[in-house]
Amino acid sequence: MKYGAVERRAVASVATQFFVNGATFASFIPRLPEIRDRIGVSTDVLGALMTGALLVGLAGSLGSGRVIDRLGTRGAMVIGASLLILTLPLIGFATTPIVFVCALGAMAALDVVVDVAMNLQGSWLSARRHAPIMNRVHGLWSLGTVVGGLVAARLTSMGVSLQWHLVGVSVVLAGALVFVGRGLLREDEPGREPPPPQPTERPARRRLPVVLLAVGGALAIAVELVSNDWAAFRLRDDFGASAGFAGLGFVAFTSGMTIGRFTGDGFQSRFGGTRQARFAAAAATIGLSGAALVPNRTAVLIFYLVAGIGVATFFPKLYDDAAQLPGRRGAGLAALTAGSRVTGVLVPVVVGALAATSLSVGQATGIIVIPAAVAFAGLTFWTPATRR
Repeated sequence: MKYGAVERRAVASVATQFFVNGATFASFIPRLPEIRDRIGVSTDVLGALMTGALLVGLAGSLGSGRVIDRLGTRGAMVIGASLLILTLPLIGFATTPIVFVCALGAMAALDVVVDVAMNLQGSWLSARRHAPIMNRVHGLWSLGTVVGGLVAARLTSMGVSLQWHLVGVSVVLAGALVFVGRGLLREDEPGREPPPPQPTERPARRRLPVVLLAVGGALAIAVELVSNDWAAFRLRDDFGASAGFAGLGFVAFTSGMTIGRFTGDGFQSRFGGTRQARFAAAAATIGLSGAALVPNRTAVLIFYLVAGIGVATFFPKLYDDAAQLPGRRGAGLAALTAGSRVTGVLVPVVVGALAATSLSVGQATGIIVIPAAVAFAGLTFWTPATRR
């Protein structure tokens, strides 16, 4: 298919939307310790509240395909992102657990729709270009988290209120959506027909790629979510760091993800997807182990950076494979998002409960992320016939 000016504008719009999504959530995640104190709950209760909110996001993942079929990827992305940004300030004004859960739950549900829509358009554009772009557009998401995290850490140290911070972010990001809506692809690509089954092929084997996508999504979200959400707690609660320094844990991890994603397409083109996946899994395992267990806060920041470089390419590869999976449009993405959302629901409450015991935050997170990273590394050695 021809790759021209329309596709170039669409790539710019999709990339901008990835940035907007990353900045939206990064605006409040580094301030979660402050939000915890503001709504008057303990760390373990906060984890339970986040799990409750993510259950709403799980429900949203079940209906995302129908929403996209009805509105198209462009309509779903623009409407969903607009509502997502408008909901963000509610996090800042929450003074009770119920308001916090409702606001975060609405954001989680809307994020599923936007996430699937922008990854579908990104994968289509990557195929038209005949060169990988998924790592780089996901890199824009990571860059958005870095910018949002740095702004959050800086404004926290300056004493700017959470409410004014999130209102200001919403206004800025809403302006970016005007550019996004104008350039997106206006017509979706049809779903690809699956190849006819071979006479000796078992039904379970045909379902294996979908199952692996769900498992991969579950493992990838475990390491990414824990590192994003709990890096600040690791530094503040385990080392007594200030709120400003604690926010740098999140920034270090997302900076590593940004580096890994902007260099990932070039690495993949030169060395191949299999070598890239194995290198990424090794870096993630080393970095996450060090961040969870090393008793030095400066070293923890370095290990979070290394972990981010490794984790960076997990989801871009999974999303691209899911979008290109033969069959009904979005079926692969539905399996991937379902696996990641189910795990995303469980992780906060499990980590919160572990951190409320005699374990440190580092030990509590290590129990989750280290086995998940090792298991993801195991998936990279799956046979080529079934890995796709």
